[in-house]
Amino acid sequence: MINNMTSIIRSTQGGCWGSDRLRLRLYGGVFDLAVMPLIDRVESLQGVIRKVKRIEAMGQTGRSNYVEVTKFPKAGTSKLSTDEMPEAPTAPSTYNEKMLANYVPVYVMLPLGVISNDNVFEDQPKMEKQLKELRAAGVDGVMVDVWWGIVESNGPKQYDWSAYRSLFARVQECGLKLQAIMSFHRCGGNVGDEVTIPLPQWVLDIGETDPDIFYTNRKGNRNKEYLTIGVDNQPLFHGRTAVQLYSDNMKSFRQHMSDFIEAGLIIDIEVGLGPAGELRYPSYTGTQGWVFPGIGEFQCYDKYLEAEFKEAATDAGHPEWGLPDNAGEYNDTPGSTEFFGLNGTYMTEKGKFFLTWYSNKLLNHGDEILDEANRAFLGCKLKLAAKVAGIHWWYKSPSHAAELTSGYYNLKDRDGYRPIARMLSRHYAIFNFTCLEMRDSEQRADAKCGPQELVQQVLSGGWREEVEVAGENALSRYDSNGYNQMLLNARPNGISREGLPKQIMYGVTYLRLSDELLKDKNFKIFKTFVKKMHTDQDYCADLGMYNHQIGPLERSKPKLVMEDLLEATKPMEPFPWGEETDMKVDDFDGVLANLIRKLFSLFK
Repeated sequence: MINNMTSIIRSTQGGCWGSDRLRLRLYGGVFDLAVMPLIDRVESLQGVIRKVKRIEAMGQTGRSNYVEVTKFPKAGTSKLSTDEMPEAPTAPSTYNEKMLANYVPVYVMLPLGVISNDNVFEDQPKMEKQLKELRAAGVDGVMVDVWWGIVESNGPKQYDWSAYRSLFARVQECGLKLQAIMSFHRCGGNVGDEVTIPLPQWVLDIGETDPDIFYTNRKGNRNKEYLTIGVDNQPLFHGRTAVQLYSDNMKSFRQHMSDFIEAGLIIDIEVGLGPAGELRYPSYTGTQGWVFPGIGEFQCYDKYLEAEFKEAATDAGHPEWGLPDNAGEYNDTPGSTEFFGLNGTYMTEKGKFFLTWYSNKLLNHGDEILDEANRAFLGCKLKLAAKVAGIHWWYKSPSHAAELTSGYYNLKDRDGYRPIARMLSRHYAIFNFTCLEMRDSEQRADAKCGPQELVQQVLSGGWREEVEVAGENALSRYDSNGYNQMLLNARPNGISREGLPKQIMYGVTYLRLSDELLKDKNFKIFKTFVKKMHTDQDYCADLGMYNHQIGPLERSKPKLVMEDLLEATKPMEPFPWGEETDMKVDDFDGVLANLIRKLFSLFK
């Protein structure tokens, strides 16, 4: 039985309430768990937890370090209804400035097909309702794909931005910021693609007579989700090169969205640089038969890239060298191929030359298009960004095969990501990385995955190159474990009570808005996640208050020489990472389990 008054005391040092600071003090009588029926024990604890949650908002007000809670319900009584709970205290009207320096803004990706293939903003009332729900949850903004295949579908330079303008107006009215992705790829065929949005038909028509404008594998299979890097500077598109196609699209976007940019609605332009909008080759795609955790295939066998490699090999004094013919197929393992196996081709002079060429082509592709993006948005108060894929499978194998086929020349003795960060730094661009939610223990052992170590390496490299680092989850998650891993990666050494932490992510984008996310239990946990990203501070509309003030975009710095990029390949120890986040999300079941453990520990 529980008698008299139970008090819950929490320390609010630094304005941060941690679960490890919860202490229970029992006045008079004995809490006899042994004789209490199990159901009554649980009901009693649930009553406490509901009341604890009602007072949780007190954490940053500084009003009191001591909160009285009424008696536990006695064993045998019915559970308290949530309707009987007192209302939560009103939100604090001021911020704790030192804690606000730890604030990581949270954005949410909108559905892939929010603008239809017919260039229509469908179901506006539902979207407006959902946007308002996100805003009420404290979300800072949303991310949306601006599909090339939709806006320039009617013909070359025939742009129609009307549906996107309607969407942006709704976002603005709901008080959210906007991250716009210049999506120059096809939607469909990648994990999570629920709709199909092809490249503009007039571009596909050119591919009918010249199929080599698309990425091609060794067997000659074409991938129509993104134009091959080989045509970046080939005037095959009614007199324009691929780079000019992307540049003209971005210039038109700026012209037609200038009012939203000037109003401060659009804060990021994420420039699509490959399949799924990521700077990579389409080495793994379901439309080609790939299944996780296959190593994927190199994608450089179109006639344009083949010619470029032949020229590069000849200039290097090896005209006899050709593209790899021993690297296996999409669903092979590293050890089953000559190229990636033990003492494989990737370790030879020929293999190293190919991998350097393959990865440098990708790096130069990103550099050229970001340079055009910088010209298009020069002087605008926004940030450029680029996304890099989290290829975590086979990360713990010697050859890192899946990364190599994707274009990331990353090995134990060679950093494949810091050169990308260095390239991005010349354009003042944000380095956006994926798979923030993943933990090694959740992956297949035979695939030798290392998402935690990969994220640690990539983020550390970005911080060392002094670029802003942002990220997102690779797969939709609604559980506290996924959220806590994202929180850990956002502030790997926890919050700083003295101001800005040494390592902190610039922002986190959650994938993705859906009916599933907005279900009661899922959305409740998500709202807690947002609050913890904000270090228990309220939503902050003033970007300058948490070191995110955006000035006019400056012109890109001079192009990097090859020696600078090669210097960045030298491996360096990553920054240390904490074991777990100090701003933890607990769903109800987690809170209940933790409280039961704490209570039992008091009576051992």
